[in-house]
Amino acid sequence: MTKEFTVGKKVRVVALPPYVKTAEPMPMLRPRDVIRLGEEGIVIDRRPGGYWGVRFARGAFLIDSQYIESIES
Repeated sequence: MTKEFTVGKKVRVVALPPYVKTAEPMPMLRPRDVIRLGEEGIVIDRRPGGYWGVRFARGAFLIDSQYIESIES
């Protein structure tokens, strides 16, 4: 089951994927160490296949919904 997030809300990384893909018009694969476990970001958009565009301190990346959780405020 895919988790649902609202654009503009904060999320936290709960597990690191094997690699991350940049959320650019020409996406590139990056090593998983560009984000940290527990790092917080803001949801910028939804992508097909359960992926979410999330802006972190080191850039915007496409993250599968299984690797992030919503931060309740």
